Amino acid sequence: MTQVLPLPSAESAPEEALVIFTPSGKRGRFPVGTPVLTAARQLGVDLDSVCGGRGICSKCQVTPQFGEFPKHGVTVTEDALSGWNAVEQRYDRIRGLREGRRLGCQAKVEGDVVIDVPPESQVHRQVVRKAADDREIVMDPATHLHFVEVAEPDMHEPSGDFDRLVRALREQWEVEEATAPLSVLAKLQPALRKGNWQVTVALWRGTEGPARVLDVWPGFHEGRIYGLAIDVGSTTIAAHLTDLRNGTVKASAGVMNPQIRFGEDLMSRVSYAMMNPGGDREMTRAVRSAIDGLAKSLAEEAGIAARDIVEMVFVCNPVMHHLLLGIDPVELGQAPFALATGSSLDLEAKELGLTEVNEAARVYVLPLIAGHVGADAAAVALAERPDQSEDLSLVVDVGTNAEILLGNRTRVLACSSPTGPAFEGAQISSGQRAAPGAIERVQIDPNTKEPRFRVIGVSLWSDQPGFAEAVAGTGVTGICGSGIIEAVAEMRMAGLLDTGGLIGSAEQTGTARCEPTGRTHSYLLHDGTANDGPRISVTQGDIRAIQLAKSALYAGARLLMDEMGVDKVDRVTLAGAFGAHISPKHAMVLGMIPDVPLDHVRSAGNAAGTGARIALCSVAARREVEALVKHIHKVETAIEPRFQEHFVAANAIPHASDPFPNLREIATLPEVSFNANGGGGEGRRRRRG
Repeated sequence: MTQVLPLPSAESAPEEALVIFTPSGKRGRFPVGTPVLTAARQLGVDLDSVCGGRGICSKCQVTPQFGEFPKHGVTVTEDALSGWNAVEQRYDRIRGLREGRRLGCQAKVEGDVVIDVPPESQVHRQVVRKAADDREIVMDPATHLHFVEVAEPDMHEPSGDFDRLVRALREQWEVEEATAPLSVLAKLQPALRKGNWQVTVALWRGTEGPARVLDVWPGFHEGRIYGLAIDVGSTTIAAHLTDLRNGTVKASAGVMNPQIRFGEDLMSRVSYAMMNPGGDREMTRAVRSAIDGLAKSLAEEAGIAARDIVEMVFVCNPVMHHLLLGIDPVELGQAPFALATGSSLDLEAKELGLTEVNEAARVYVLPLIAGHVGADAAAVALAERPDQSEDLSLVVDVGTNAEILLGNRTRVLACSSPTGPAFEGAQISSGQRAAPGAIERVQIDPNTKEPRFRVIGVSLWSDQPGFAEAVAGTGVTGICGSGIIEAVAEMRMAGLLDTGGLIGSAEQTGTARCEPTGRTHSYLLHDGTANDGPRISVTQGDIRAIQLAKSALYAGARLLMDEMGVDKVDRVTLAGAFGAHISPKHAMVLGMIPDVPLDHVRSAGNAAGTGARIALCSVAARREVEALVKHIHKVETAIEPRFQEHFVAANAIPHASDPFPNLREIATLPEVSFNANGGGGEGRRRRRG
């Protein structure tokens, strides 16, 4: 016999109210008396809280809205929320609450209400800035601070302090399992007793396994925790100290990679490891020491303790990846270029011997794409997302070893091209690293053939009044990578350089600045000898070094275009710290990149570093990049015969066969031709085919 139960009476049914959150628009009905924070959590509203609703942290501040809301179909009265309680009054008295604000954990729903969550209370939607544009990402870091109340020990129910901490995390933060290193266990008991059984823990949840307690502080910890996003390049190491609560960068710095003393390019370092027993360990110690020094200097600059740095994310090319991890890179120097591992890695910082961070700090290393396309390229893909582009997008991370991505929503290809260090100012007669006093911009008058230039650290051009006084402190010391690119391109546009890369003589070009240098010529850019400074010239050897570098870059891009079955791309993005300083027009004059409309070329700054910051700020982004690299197809330039064909054709400036129609609309390229001996007379005019 089926039992028929009576329906509950109106008096027994709990009264409910409609709660609407803005700007998310999420809404739901809740029993009267429900705390606003509880309603927000049940609806998945982005409302922060570190103290777990105890009215201590103030992170859950909200602003109730009152009046008529036709859009939502509600009228909100002044008594829609409970009145101020003692916790809010105390907080307002001590720290102050902005007018109209309430603590979401203390204010309770009494009637239909519209609740606005201000930006500073939204932990998951923050803007992370990069050089070229603003990037909105989901803030979901692996490590969070949690305030926990732990039960005191009881002789009748014996259990360890950490066991009761884990139980409290489960009950108060829904953390099912947690572990801790010895460094945390050693701090736990004093912290619990000093905090009167209340502590703040830094809890890491980067994988699906147990959470890990990285640090513990007595009571409610007012401080912040930080992470380092680090791009380990062949030439430089760049790092960004990032607040793990909101993604803001507190300090950034870069240092030279000390491995450069073992070889300027990747293969020379692999050779050093092959030829010198223990050479790989020597390079590993050097790079780890540099990273430690960088972490220390960034912490000092930001005014924080090493203990506050609880996470690190690394991106690097395959050789740097192996040397950072202490893996001999010898297999990367020979076919089939096998990686020891290409997967992402979750490690402890102490496994890498890093000491200038929290002793329990965690390390995440992005996955690699292939033997010559590394985690730095994966980070660029994460930052630029060519796989989400409707246009066919070419992304070039310019450096000693260029990583190139080509793709759209349909398909993404990748390759690595050995450009060498010429773009960094190395292998150039007057070349130097980018530093105050280095020439970084160049213009040459096509009529007078006279140059003007700017140096790093001075805003004036060399022909402007006050320039000499402005550079008195540093002098004009040399020419950096962006400067040599502009100088060579300007020489081509001024008719001082022919399409084959030959510099004309004084008679051929009409300027005494073209000076004989052995059997070739050079162009005098600056003569500082009157002030005991250097003579800075662009030599034929310099031109050759730039030709080799730019040809490798273009050939790699062209190889990907062949694989994609196209002859042109829609957009070009120049990435990398060096790429950010390249003039798109001059890069196209040289033939570094394929011909596109100039307004379709943009700089993305250090996109690999941006990708590292995104991964630092978001566990979800780590899963995204791990999935993304599995769908990127690697093209191996080292064994592809067409690479050499494209390389030879790209030796011409801008190119032997590509007409570059977009370039010729914005730049004049005189059709001069100088013979190798630099004989007298005017340059021979090339016949039009």
